[in-house]
Amino acid sequence: MIEKRSRRKYLGIAATIALVVIGVVLWRTVGRAKPPPPAAHVTVPVTVATAQRRDVAIFLSALGTVQASNTVSIHSQVDGKLLSVNFEQGQEVHQGDTLAVIDPRPFQAVLDQARGKKAQDEAQLVAAQKDLARFLNLNSKGFETQQNVDQQQAKVDQLKAAIESDQAAIESAETQLSYATIAAPLDGLVGFRQVDAGNIIHANDPNPLTVLTQIKPATVVFTLPQKNLAKVREAMLRGKVSVLALDQDDQHQLAQGELLLIDNQIDQTTSTIRLKAQFANDDERLWPGEFVNVRIQVDTRNEAVTVPPAAVQRGPRGPYTWVVSANQTVEQRSIDSALVNDGSVTIVTKGVAAGDQVVVNGQYRLQAGTRVEARTEQATAAPDQ
Repeated sequence: MIEKRSRRKYLGIAATIALVVIGVVLWRTVGRAKPPPPAAHVTVPVTVATAQRRDVAIFLSALGTVQASNTVSIHSQVDGKLLSVNFEQGQEVHQGDTLAVIDPRPFQAVLDQARGKKAQDEAQLVAAQKDLARFLNLNSKGFETQQNVDQQQAKVDQLKAAIESDQAAIESAETQLSYATIAAPLDGLVGFRQVDAGNIIHANDPNPLTVLTQIKPATVVFTLPQKNLAKVREAMLRGKVSVLALDQDDQHQLAQGELLLIDNQIDQTTSTIRLKAQFANDDERLWPGEFVNVRIQVDTRNEAVTVPPAAVQRGPRGPYTWVVSANQTVEQRSIDSALVNDGSVTIVTKGVAAGDQVVVNGQYRLQAGTRVEARTEQATAAPDQ
């Protein structure tokens, strides 16, 4: 009897505890399920930007390679001993500067010999012409035969031809002597020195003395898809086409130049067209062989309304943006837009006017009529500075 009472007692206590636990759980659940305050009374912080009307340059982007405007391998044109190398590796030289000197004595000797031969023939010519004059005088008086006169005339003509040959030999020897001094054919930078002074250098050596590279101006060769050919040609018909060269990070401008030419055929394998641009490169920021990002200006949109790309949202009905009204509430507007310059600028042709404030950050919490606290990007970034 006592056991039954104890059992009933424990069961009652357990039931009481269970009811208490259930009540606590229900109380907490109901407390959490309270509906949030109406959206109309919530102010949502957003970042805004102002739609601007401005001229937008339209660029096409490509990857290009820097090339020197001229590259010359410096070889000797004669054989001989290299007496001196008159440049430092990497030095900037100018047209006509002496780069190296080959022993000139063998070439000078040949030149002196040619000059001596010409002087000898000229002396013989003077004597032959005097003899011819005497023969002609005697022949006119009947004391000399015509045959002797003709032979003397032939001797004079032979000596004149010999003198012309001597003059050609002199010019050839002078040319060979001039080759003993190797001069820079153009302005540029010399590269590594591949032959040292004291070595015997030959005209047919496979390795050059050095390589001279002209990097002022420099050129950049790049390719564009075939579909852009018409835009580029139309831009060239309007006048000079501006081209920008940027670093590999596509952040810093290295140089500004102009388009030189479009290749005369399309590469059918890749469906691309090659182009070449020229840059003054006075500061030598472009280096041959360097890869650069190229932007070619093919058009300009005058007085276009622009917004940051982040302001444009995509929905079932197409692109739209949130516009902040004068009473600090937002409305959703459908727009017609176009991304240009690799998505860095959005041009809006319908739905937004210049001066409108558009939301660029915080759109996920917005509904039509939501009150917002609008901040510009500069004001948002100020506390972190």
